Amino acid sequence: MSYASQTDLTTRYGEQMLIAATDRGAVPLGVPDGDAVGRALAAADGVIDAYLGGRYALPLSSVPDQIVTLACELAIYKLHAYDAAPKLKEDHDAALRMLKDIADGRVRLNAAGIETPGTGGTGARMTDRERPMTAENMTGYI
Repeated sequence: MSYASQTDLTTRYGEQMLIAATDRGAVPLGVPDGDAVGRALAAADGVIDAYLGGRYALPLSSVPDQIVTLACELAIYKLHAYDAAPKLKEDHDAALRMLKDIADGRVRLNAAGIETPGTGGTGARMTDRERPMTAENMTGYI
């Protein structure tokens, strides 16, 4: 399951930007190249999973809006690898910083069905053997 779709990219950046970034054939077709967009979205998913894997159970059962936004920012920058505008570079860098903050626990994803993988425990617990007081183990004290 991809975190964002070509429709999300089109809604956010417009079809003309996608055409300009992906229609690189010898004869321009005037439509976005779905394969190039799919590869960029898959690369964005890989980056997101790499950051979130240590904190959240993957794949995410529901995708929060903030992850869709981050996936779009990473994918559009990937599509503009050679001529990215400064704004796209800033958004890409901000997305990576946000993912680092999520991975470090400074930012928490809040969406239904997203659970942090845990150990099953509820916190620190200490157990020790039973220590009955008998004449044998109290030798020297009695």
